[in-house]
Amino acid sequence: MSKHRRRRKLPEPRQVTIESMSHEGRGIAHVNGKTVFVFGALQGETVRIQVLKSNRNFDQATTIEVIEPSPQRVSPRCEAFQVCGGCSLQHLDNDDQVAMKQQTLLEMMSHAGLVPEQILPPLRADAWGYRRKARLGVKYVDKKGRVLVGFRERNTPFIADMRCCEVLLPEVGHELEALSDLIGRLEARAQIPQIEVAADAKQVQLVFRHLQPLSEHDRALLLEFAEAHNFHIMLQSGGPDSVQALSPGPPELYLQPAGGDDIRIAFNALDFVQVNSQINQQMVAQALELLDLQSGDRVLDLFCGLGNFTLPMAQRCQRVTGVEVDQPMLTRARASALANNIDNTDYFCADLDQPGPGDDWMRQRYDRILLDPPRSGALEMAQLIGAFGAARILYVSCQPSSLVRDAAIICARGYRMSQLGIMDMFPQTAHVEAMAVFENQSRGST
Repeated sequence: MSKHRRRRKLPEPRQVTIESMSHEGRGIAHVNGKTVFVFGALQGETVRIQVLKSNRNFDQATTIEVIEPSPQRVSPRCEAFQVCGGCSLQHLDNDDQVAMKQQTLLEMMSHAGLVPEQILPPLRADAWGYRRKARLGVKYVDKKGRVLVGFRERNTPFIADMRCCEVLLPEVGHELEALSDLIGRLEARAQIPQIEVAADAKQVQLVFRHLQPLSEHDRALLLEFAEAHNFHIMLQSGGPDSVQALSPGPPELYLQPAGGDDIRIAFNALDFVQVNSQINQQMVAQALELLDLQSGDRVLDLFCGLGNFTLPMAQRCQRVTGVEVDQPMLTRARASALANNIDNTDYFCADLDQPGPGDDWMRQRYDRILLDPPRSGALEMAQLIGAFGAARILYVSCQPSSLVRDAAIICARGYRMSQLGIMDMFPQTAHVEAMAVFENQSRGST
């Protein structure tokens, strides 16, 4: 028996009609009664597909030819769209993308028996060149004779062969070939696995991860590249604490959640911040409006991070208590509050998946609560949230299924969902972000 497993032969391509769309933005067809999820296909289209992976209950396929296109179809802007895993909806007009995302969320809510009283208009901004935070894979491929720089291929660990990215901010997305050429000239070209991209309104930082010390030759090439492209290059030889500037004095990066210069939150290139600064500013403004903060309100900000919502809220109420599991982020949030002359915030480090009932912040009552959890949601806090007595809760979600689950729990604790809306934080992808408001039925919306 051969030591090498034979590659399974793919089935012959076949023609199908797309009946509907999945929540992940793939077309759905049926072949001999079996569900097939088809990348790159739209509802109503007739397409020729190639099945790439078969499971017991469904197959996964990709579109290889569009025979009868949907009127909603547009030409993908990126040449690497078929292979790159970064985007999934470039073939669908952006207006239709937003409508699909909203419909997806409303259907999921309806299936759970949840109906919001008001649907908010979607938050939207530029559909291209919006991404200011990203991690790019890097791989020197000897057979290609070049370095690949970009996102990973769809459903594979390999880096896509791409020369441009249209969703990254243009200063970086249109310079992937230049980055490839640069790394190809480095002596350590095979020892650089990734580049972290981070930008604010004034500067772009690139953090080069390197698995061996860089020679003077390589450092000189990087410095020359940085000066030519107006980048600030950082070097990372190990964990997050190993990041150092290639040359002295790069200014700090700043998040401006309320727009303008009234609040500036310092962050570094490896911190979690929202990738879309335009939507983030709209999101913060809408949150402040929906919370309807009063000067005497006490607010609980769960999963507060660097203070993206904390500091703008603190300017409008009596006190904000921020809770976050990451102590370094809390330290920087506290420092940003002081730097912005905001003295009515306090912070607690706690794992909100396992909150301690004896913690000081857990024994308080609050007028408003804001939750901005990760994709896994806020299951434990949703179950406990009724004890705080808040009149209004605002939930910012980056995963619809978690929001639906937690919304059902919050509503079972005496709240009603008064408002719900999506935010197009990641255009050209099926990723859905949303904001939901819950009113305490025993207290009203005061």
